[in-house]
Amino acid sequence: MVLVHPEIHWNTGNAGRTCLATGATLHLIEPLGFSLDEKQVRRAGLDYWEHVDLRVWADWETFERELPALGEPYFFSTKATTLLWDASLGAGDSVVLIFGRETGGLPAALHERYRERFIGMPMLSPRVRSLNLSTSVGVAVYEVLRQRAGNAFAPE
Repeated sequence: MVLVHPEIHWNTGNAGRTCLATGATLHLIEPLGFSLDEKQVRRAGLDYWEHVDLRVWADWETFERELPALGEPYFFSTKATTLLWDASLGAGDSVVLIFGRETGGLPAALHERYRERFIGMPMLSPRVRSLNLSTSVGVAVYEVLRQRAGNAFAPE
């Protein structure tokens, strides 16, 4: 799970908790809109924050050099033409789910370079521009788990 230039500490804390619950690594690409030392990040992650598999990257370029070794990248955007439900996210060994900052999404250069790897969240109301970042993270990571496991997590 990758958050590129996240701005809101609560969203990052909640994404961290989701990553811990699902066994995912949380990658944060600087600059961040907050300090990781802030108690709000830890509070949003509750007492789990210290257990989150967290990697902080100085910039996108440094992260991007390592991206091929991490897995198949999927970028999330309101501008995507492929919807989450139509994307095959469970086929590869590792997937990397990449989200942009809350107020501006991902940079235009990434939209151009990775155009075919962009995915959007289905939204039925035209009055909603986007979902909250931590909500989107949760929806996406659980869709990966659903595709990979099928009914393995279904109650008996």
